[in-house]
Amino acid sequence: MNAPDLILYNGKITTLDTTQPQVSAMAMTGGRITAIGGEELLTTATEKTNRIDLKGRRVIPGLNDSHMHVIRGGLSYNLELRWDGVPSLADGLRMLKEQAQRTPPGQWVRVIGGWSEFQFAERRMPTLDEINAVSPDTPVFVLHLYCRGMLNRAALRACGYTKDTPNPPAGEIQRDKNGDPTGLLIARPNAGILYATVGKQPKLPPEHQMNSSRHFMRELNRLGLTSLVDAGGGSQIYPDDYQIIEELHRRGEMTVRMAYNIFTQKPQEEKEDFLRCMKLTAPGRGDDFYRCNGAGEMLVYSAADFEDFLEPRPDLPSNLEKDLKEVVSLLAASKWPFRIHATYDESISRMLNVFEEVNREIPFEGTQWFFDHCETISDRSLERVKALGGGIAIQNRMAFQGEYFLDRYGREAAERTPPVRKMLDLGIPVGAGTDATRVASYNPWVSLYWLVAGKTVGGAPLYSEANRLSREEALRLYTRGSSWFSGESGKKGAIAVGQLADVTALTDDYFTVEEEKIKGIESVLTIVDGKVVYGAGEFGNLDPTPLPVLPEWSPVKVYGGYGAPLDMRKAVRHGVPVPQHRHTAECHAHGCHHAAHQLLAGCKAGAPRYADFWGLGCDCFAF
Repeated sequence: MNAPDLILYNGKITTLDTTQPQVSAMAMTGGRITAIGGEELLTTATEKTNRIDLKGRRVIPGLNDSHMHVIRGGLSYNLELRWDGVPSLADGLRMLKEQAQRTPPGQWVRVIGGWSEFQFAERRMPTLDEINAVSPDTPVFVLHLYCRGMLNRAALRACGYTKDTPNPPAGEIQRDKNGDPTGLLIARPNAGILYATVGKQPKLPPEHQMNSSRHFMRELNRLGLTSLVDAGGGSQIYPDDYQIIEELHRRGEMTVRMAYNIFTQKPQEEKEDFLRCMKLTAPGRGDDFYRCNGAGEMLVYSAADFEDFLEPRPDLPSNLEKDLKEVVSLLAASKWPFRIHATYDESISRMLNVFEEVNREIPFEGTQWFFDHCETISDRSLERVKALGGGIAIQNRMAFQGEYFLDRYGREAAERTPPVRKMLDLGIPVGAGTDATRVASYNPWVSLYWLVAGKTVGGAPLYSEANRLSREEALRLYTRGSSWFSGESGKKGAIAVGQLADVTALTDDYFTVEEEKIKGIESVLTIVDGKVVYGAGEFGNLDPTPLPVLPEWSPVKVYGGYGAPLDMRKAVRHGVPVPQHRHTAECHAHGCHHAAHQLLAGCKAGAPRYADFWGLGCDCFAF
């Protein structure tokens, strides 16, 4: 047996391996786990073995998101100002104003999803007047999930939206009494107008896109992610939009493992799209860091039921069955795994009719397939999924839209959105994720909190105990569960001999920290393929060489990613003033007390990052 490359010891290591559920040490060699146990593993070390004292930290298998849009998101990550985790709308507007002042002519300030107004102390959306006031000259686009988009006047001019611009087939340009666009774009019946508006904005040059993608992966490492399944995405073209991540793979600069799916490209040409892609790649082609996973999440445009709970459920067209059968028959005959986006049971039941028909003609046996989302799937549909051997990848979209669902459908309907416990009871494979970056934040701890606490990011309770998971159950879905969806069961998801050496040590003990603090957990040490890709706190000396942020004016350089305004040290370092707040009689009405409480709670949750900040002399925060 070769001497280990790395030994971690003196930890509380949760393995998710039933034969040894918890150990204190583990060894890694050649990117694989070679031993688990106690401190006796240190006796196998040689002078070439690296040793890391975990100092009692909780260690878990690296997290694995079964549904993200990282390849697309990485191309623009450095351009985006993140409101994910921001506790106050006033703070978000302050960030927007500051970023507008440093953004050069010809570029935009963009807030691209991942937030909900219910996370704010004010519990409301920004107004167009507020956005125009903080950025009168620099174009601004604020995307709110896939429901709405807000353009300031400068962005309306840049897009060319005028009184004479007709509404597109897939959206509404809101107009004032004179017929002029106000700046509000409404996704009705789907998000086509929002996709189109994102597409009008400037893109980064290739070298900056590579830098941006690396920073996004590092941000995921900071939160303990080591693997994901990329679900394709609207306006994401294969192979053109995959060139950046493929180059990073060739360079050996990926720090998150990815299995990618291929999204259909053009309405009414879906079969031709997949036939073309089948000549370029195949499921399994690649390696443990980057490889093809199959087709989806959209297979045909006629089967797209967008999850906008501010709007009524869409009635999908009558050609759904014909279009879907043509594509699924091709995939089944070619043994291509596939996934399909589906929100409502009304859509799911029609899709299942097609799948059952195809299965009778071309048996699915050996072809992995699954649904994504399934917020309102019925028990009958679950039984049909089980009978066909399918799986379900769930995401915490309800954490961001739960209040809308409650208003439209009521508490009883919301109780099973989705019915996770029933899925598990039936033995259906289930993987957890986020659907980031637009309709939810990429932070896996927000998703784990949602599974455990059953609440939205705004604190609204959605589920009774019957449809909530224990902490271990939720973690299993985010590790072992998700591995099924990339065909890697037994290769990743547990800390067990022979599995990939991907683990993370946490700021707080996930199993004992109070429930509300789950969403504030981060990594202090993330290891992928047996190598340290992120280190903080007592492991900061192990952190890889810092990567410059490109372009120089990037919001990421100043604010970072999730929970950006909490990183006051980074803001101060880059010349952003720390606002001094003066209390007035209006404070209570504007949510000052609540906002301060929210920020202090967030700072406490992120204490390892900000423990040395308090010497700046600011004793009150403005919002």
